[in-house]
Amino acid sequence: MADRPRFGKIGFVGLGAMGRPMAANLVKRGFRVRGFDVAQAARDALAAAGGEPVTSAAEAASGAEALVLMVVDAGQARAVLFEAGALDALPPGAAVILMATCPPGVVEELAGRVADAGRVLVDAPVSGGVAGATAASLTIMAAAPAEHVAAVAPVLDALGSKVVHVGTRPGQGSVVKAVNQLLCGVHIAAAAEALALAAKVGVDKAVMLDIVSGSAGSSWMLKDRGPRMLEAAPVVTSTVDIFVKDLGIVLEAGRDAKAALPLAALAHQLFLSTSGQGNGKADDSQIIRTYDGLNGA
Repeated sequence: MADRPRFGKIGFVGLGAMGRPMAANLVKRGFRVRGFDVAQAARDALAAAGGEPVTSAAEAASGAEALVLMVVDAGQARAVLFEAGALDALPPGAAVILMATCPPGVVEELAGRVADAGRVLVDAPVSGGVAGATAASLTIMAAAPAEHVAAVAPVLDALGSKVVHVGTRPGQGSVVKAVNQLLCGVHIAAAAEALALAAKVGVDKAVMLDIVSGSAGSSWMLKDRGPRMLEAAPVVTSTVDIFVKDLGIVLEAGRDAKAALPLAALAHQLFLSTSGQGNGKADDSQIIRTYDGLNGA
């Protein structure tokens, strides 16, 4: 086991597909992790990994030196901190590490409220998906004053292989994540469009994927999502609805900056259409179902 980090007691809220392995990695690195999720199975998994499951967000935060939030969205983060009592349960001076993908303006607002309560917020969204969460190889985009990022560095280093201090103000990390999600969403949509075209003109999707994956037209998303686009019901690693949310955040950031984002807008509509057809909880690769529908497949 690695040397025990500078501070040991961590609260963790949000033990979903990514949060569960992230919490387990903190345990492996010697942190004492007290975690909460509304799902009993998620709490049981934390116990199996050596963490301590609790029955409320406030209990997870109580006595913790840092509280990691790996929740779905800003609404859940706000509910955990201010409605469920987690912020009040944190000791004065403790850190909230917000790792969910949230609108930059909302993160700034949350950071102000956390600061007013005598705690600090580190904006630290992540990229890398379930595979990165499991391997502790996430890319983490941290934004807060340098001393705050340095204080929680042992936690971030236990979760990611690339921790970048992108700015001194909470919200700046979320801006960087929005740009990343713009590319991810557009790349998934483009990959689905390409494979759907191949099928429409009579080329086997698997053959097309094999060829394009080794060509100049390849992308990480094509290689990762492409094989799942060939499956009728692949294992879910990231849902269609997550990209409905994330691309909505991208468009909100673009609107605030008066930046034109036509490709992001089109990708958002395609994910929204896929969700509207009842596929919101399907793997995000299943945006190809919308293309197949458009093409009469």
